[in-house]
Amino acid sequence: MFDLKVINSVINQLEEERGIPRAKMIDAVEQALATAYKKEFGKRGQIVRAKFDINTGSTEFNQIKIVTDASTVYENDEEEEEVKGPEKRETNDIETPTEDARVRFDPEKHIMIEDARYIKNGVKVGDELIFPLESKDDFGRIAAQTAKQVIIQKIREAEKESALVEFEQKEGDIIVGHVQRFERGNLYVDLGRVTGVMPYDQQIPGERYRPGERVRALLLNVEETPRGIFLKLSRSHPDFLTRLFMIETPELQNGTVEIRAIAREAGSRSKIAAFSTDSHIDPVGSLVGQRGVRVSTVMSELGGEKIDIIEWSESPASFIEDALSPAQVLKVTIDTPEGSNENHATVEVAPDQQSLAIGRGGQNVRLAAKLTNWKIDIVARGAQEEAETTPEEEKGE
Repeated sequence: MFDLKVINSVINQLEEERGIPRAKMIDAVEQALATAYKKEFGKRGQIVRAKFDINTGSTEFNQIKIVTDASTVYENDEEEEEVKGPEKRETNDIETPTEDARVRFDPEKHIMIEDARYIKNGVKVGDELIFPLESKDDFGRIAAQTAKQVIIQKIREAEKESALVEFEQKEGDIIVGHVQRFERGNLYVDLGRVTGVMPYDQQIPGERYRPGERVRALLLNVEETPRGIFLKLSRSHPDFLTRLFMIETPELQNGTVEIRAIAREAGSRSKIAAFSTDSHIDPVGSLVGQRGVRVSTVMSELGGEKIDIIEWSESPASFIEDALSPAQVLKVTIDTPEGSNENHATVEVAPDQQSLAIGRGGQNVRLAAKLTNWKIDIVARGAQEEAETTPEEEKGE
C-alpha cells in the first residue's frame, strides 16, 4: 500500500528543513489511517486507532473502548429524560441547579466495568481496552482524501509547534531576515519558517527598506495566536543596542563589562552607562574599541546614530556630570528634599556650555535625565536662564 522509500524520504526532509520531529509525522500518518479506516469501514461513535510500522509498511487497526460505570454513563431512555429534564429543581421554594456529567452509553466506545473485568483483571473506570480490527488497505477515494487532509493538518500543527519552540529560545536575541513587504506602516520580515512583524513604533525613524534587503532586528516578543505565531521585532528598543555591542565586545559576553543603563532616541542619539567588574579593564574603552572600531560598527548598523559612552558611577553627582557629556560641568548639587521620592539635581555650567549641556531641542539633558533617572536643572553660573527636564517626560516615547 505504501512506498516506504518515498515516506522515509519525505519524513527525513521535513525533519531536516522544517524541524518537525519524526515521531510527530509518524503519528500524523497513523491518525490519518485511523480516520480513513473509520470513514470507510467503521461505525458511528467508534474509536479507531492505527499502528503504522515505518520499517515494514504494515498497519494494525484497533478499536478502543473506555471502561465506564453508572456514575459516568446512563443506559436507558428514562435516565436520559432525567438528564435532559429541567436544569433546576424546587426544594422548599428554593431553586437549586442540578448537574449531571454523565453521557449516554454507546456500545461502540463504552464497556461497563462488570463486563470489562471478564476481559482484564484489575481494570478501573476510565481505563481503555483494545480490540483488534480486521486489516484493510483498499480505502475509497473519499477516505483517502480525508486521510490526506489529516496528514497536512497534523504536519502544519507540528511545524507550528516546532517553530514556536525555536523562536521562544531566541526571544531577546538579534535575528536576521529579509524584508518581505510594507503594510499599513508595519514591516514584514521573512525569517524562513515564519514571518516577523516590525511595527512602525519599533522602527528607526528615517530608515528605508527595500524588498529582499537583509535586516537585523531584536526579537522582542513571541506569541502563539489562532492565526499562527506572532513575532514582534524591533530596531528602536534599547536592548537592540545592547545586543549589538555584545556581538562586538567579548568583555560584554563574558560578563567582565556590563551595560547598567541606556537612554536612547532611536536614529538620533543614545547614551550608555557601562561598568567593569575588573578594575584593570576600562568599560568605556571596551565598548569603543581600538580606534573606535567597535562603536563605529554599531553606529553603522544604526544608520549613523550617535552614541555617547560613559562610565557608570554609584555617586549621583559623578554620574550626572558624566551623563551630560560632552558639556563641561562646574558643579552638581543634589537638592532632593529629605523624605522625597523625587531625585532632583541642579547642575551649574559656564554660560558658553549651557547650550551644549542642554543640546539641540533639549536632547542632551533629556537623555541624561533618562539615563540617570534624575530630574536635572541646568543653570548657567552668573545667569538666570535655566532649562529643566525630567526622566518621566520621555516615558511615553
